Amino acid sequence: MGIEIRQITKTFHQFTALKEVSLTIPDGQLVALLGPSGCGKTTLLRIVAGLEVANSGSILFHGEDATFQQVRERRVGFVFQHYALFRHLTVFENVAFGLRVRPRSQRPSKEIIKSKVNELLKLIQMQELADRYPRQLSGGQRQRVALARALAVEPKVLLLDEPFGALDTKVRKELRRWLRRLHETMHITSLFVTHDQEEAMEVADLVVVMNEGQVEQVGTPDDIYENPASPFVYQFIGHVNLFHGRLQTGNVRIGDLDITLDSHTEVHQAPVVAYVRPHELEISRESESTSIAVTVNSIHLLGPMVHLELLPQNSTEVLEAELTKEYYRQLRLQKGDKVFVKPRKMRLFMGGK
Repeated sequence: MGIEIRQITKTFHQFTALKEVSLTIPDGQLVALLGPSGCGKTTLLRIVAGLEVANSGSILFHGEDATFQQVRERRVGFVFQHYALFRHLTVFENVAFGLRVRPRSQRPSKEIIKSKVNELLKLIQMQELADRYPRQLSGGQRQRVALARALAVEPKVLLLDEPFGALDTKVRKELRRWLRRLHETMHITSLFVTHDQEEAMEVADLVVVMNEGQVEQVGTPDDIYENPASPFVYQFIGHVNLFHGRLQTGNVRIGDLDITLDSHTEVHQAPVVAYVRPHELEISRESESTSIAVTVNSIHLLGPMVHLELLPQNSTEVLEAELTKEYYRQLRLQKGDKVFVKPRKMRLFMGGK
């Protein structure tokens, strides 16, 4: 079921959490709301769930206005960061809870509830732990139970609020892969909140980048990374180097360097900031007309990659570069070496915006 969010505004006293946010969540897609703390992503999720009420705007589920529907009427499954499991109930009873509390006229029989819960426990690979209590489970296991409980009531939409935020890195990675596989099995429209860029890029079909209560960009993970729509998105999605310069009739002048632009622009003179990712900096022992002289400030070997901190001449602003271990060995780099860098690819924003 698709979700349409239209011109949603939400204020808390003098603070505006959301400013006329409009967004379409396609049917059957797994969509990430990504952004820093305080950007409005959790508030938006709670408004979709019916746990918060917007000051203005509307929410449509599959073309039908759900703005004033109660939580129960919306038929959403909600998974919280800290699980919110019932400590006095077993795994089986936690998953069955939403089915057992339905009105008598809508409540399935005991046999149907048992069959459905066992099916979900098999799906989350916890059928052998059905009689355990939450205190006897790991964090990753508790989160899987929370997901199964949300799915038991057959929600139209699954909403997840930083579902893996309380887990350690290894478990978080395992659960991300598990959630992706689960989604490919069930194809339920899902919306999850995260501030973890890697998590959003690895799991989601679509990523919605939010900042200060507004949507900065919507796109596939690859599109968000390769074609950021704003300086905020560029800097929030991965590391980036900034070069301040000036656009002068088809060229960008950065310090003493002139770089010819591939794309045509009608602006003749303006301040610009060039954004270059660390892996897009080419390092050489030889100087070229479009290269910048730098000193190797530090070297960090991380698995198959090598991260360098480089200090340009007459500057205190450190550049970050990334290269393969093989190329690093070819260059025979050491701390203190003088080398030259040039950008293979850069993105310009006028005036730094």
